[in-house]
Amino acid sequence: MIAKLSGRLDATGEDWAIVDVGGVGYLVHCSSRTLAALGEVGGGCTVHTELQVSENDMRLLGFAEQAERDWFRLLTGVQGVGSKVGLAILSALSTGELRDACGKGDAAMVARAQGVGPKLAGRIVNELKDKAGAMPGGSGGFAVAAPAPAGSKGADAASALENLGFKPAVASQAVARALEELGEGASEGDLIRVALKKAAG
Repeated sequence: MIAKLSGRLDATGEDWAIVDVGGVGYLVHCSSRTLAALGEVGGGCTVHTELQVSENDMRLLGFAEQAERDWFRLLTGVQGVGSKVGLAILSALSTGELRDACGKGDAAMVARAQGVGPKLAGRIVNELKDKAGAMPGGSGGFAVAAPAPAGSKGADAASALENLGFKPAVASQAVARALEELGEGASEGDLIRVALKKAAG
């Protein structure tokens, strides 16, 4: 998995940027807040990334802060929230505002984001209310409510399953069982393959 890119900002658009890393241009989809934080085209930049894989698409999402990526992962774990809606919410609200809105059950604040109606906003704050207190309002990591499998390969594999539509708890449990079966030396690809079977079964 690609977790971070550091290079030169080659170009930007309405919701994307191209980061040149050693002559290779990576297209990353970003929130407007991340795009603003990347600086001027031609300058150096660093983005934390999340790779989303579906049956007919692969896309790289970019975030100026780890906190924004952590929130994106939580948001896209809610039914009805895809990458586009997740980025729209992170464009409309800072991570601190999002944490406060979920903590207080303020669906109206979340509904300010483009493409988010009252019903979806209500679902988001209801599902994330209990997790909001552990989330940061700025940069830095956070403690996940359900422990992620040990090791970065396990965490990345769980993230891959979440991107395919599995709930965080289901993904974590499936990867933990895959780790037990394959051992810590297993490759990330094998982990994802076995965890997918366990989650689907």
